[in-house]
Amino acid sequence: MDPTLYFILLLAALCSVSECVQRQYHFINEEKNWTEAQRHCREKYTDLATVDDMNDMNEMKKSLNDGGVQFVWIGLQKTSRDEWRWSSGEPALYLNWAPGQPNRYNEECAMMTNRQWHDEECIKSLIFICSSSDNTNTGPVFINQTMNWTEAQSYCRQNHIDLISVRNQNENQQIEQFISDNNLSGSRIWIGLFRDSWQWSDQSNSSFRYWRTGEPNNSGGHEDCTAVDQKSQGQWIDVSCDKQYPFVCHEDKLIVIRENLTWSEALRYCRQNHVDLVSVHSEEIQRLVKNVVKLASTAEVWMGLRHSCIVGIWFWVNGETVCYQNWAPRNGSSEEDCEVSVRSGAVQSGGDQRWISRPENTKLNFICSRY
Repeated sequence: MDPTLYFILLLAALCSVSECVQRQYHFINEEKNWTEAQRHCREKYTDLATVDDMNDMNEMKKSLNDGGVQFVWIGLQKTSRDEWRWSSGEPALYLNWAPGQPNRYNEECAMMTNRQWHDEECIKSLIFICSSSDNTNTGPVFINQTMNWTEAQSYCRQNHIDLISVRNQNENQQIEQFISDNNLSGSRIWIGLFRDSWQWSDQSNSSFRYWRTGEPNNSGGHEDCTAVDQKSQGQWIDVSCDKQYPFVCHEDKLIVIRENLTWSEALRYCRQNHVDLVSVHSEEIQRLVKNVVKLASTAEVWMGLRHSCIVGIWFWVNGETVCYQNWAPRNGSSEEDCEVSVRSGAVQSGGDQRWISRPENTKLNFICSRY
């Protein structure tokens, strides 16, 4: 067998899905009010803890090490906004409320019935619709199980994409037709719309919430910050920001360096100051890249992706093979022009953050991995 072909086949056989850890949590067993805790985290780490899903929750709980405390600050704070938005994080620009809806302050989730939307208490158990896009199905998926809104959201994210978003009149008509085709007319069905007046300290658009039953309740009218209640399986409560509690900081896995360097200079910088240029070997890490690359000051941003002229393949500098790919059209070919320049991989900082091939002596911002 040709040695080059053998090498390529060997790399393909090594492809595997790697676990993605978005951020590292640090429990600080010092009692501070919420603002003091936020300041400490921003000085020492990235920010007060942001939580995206139950995997993050479990990681954060591990950091507490059974410290014997009941309440612990995280980075969720109430703001003056009070808006409806989708589970995906998008603002709800199109709304299809039934007459007189929404009508109750404590009904902060939305369900669809008889072609229109109603606000409802998030703890109610209803059937729901997920959005999906895979090899067997693209579009809505009906889940004939009853769950509360948060459970439905978790189910959709684990098994499909998310709770369904209905962002315009066309999508609303498609969902109405889907409901009719599945004989669900008149049923009460969760959609991915919820009322939100809370914001993460790091400005993340994470819509994950893990409130204890009956929370947030704004007891006394000034409970604007969030704490984990360890005696309630780590569920959250709203509480006055002046309370003194220990807290959890997080440190992001990735960091954008807003300095213009060649690819080799960027690689050296990351290895000297952090761990490495980022290797994007899964869709999960690509999502992390999307979150941070918008902070860049250049249109493209270096990643740890390199082209080998010897065997005609792309590879990651951390040793991972290029199994997951996100190339822009006409990029990522194995037939790069090696006589002109060595090529390296960058990610677009705007648009849909696709990967592109660039001469390695181009000077760009870059993304380092911290772990």
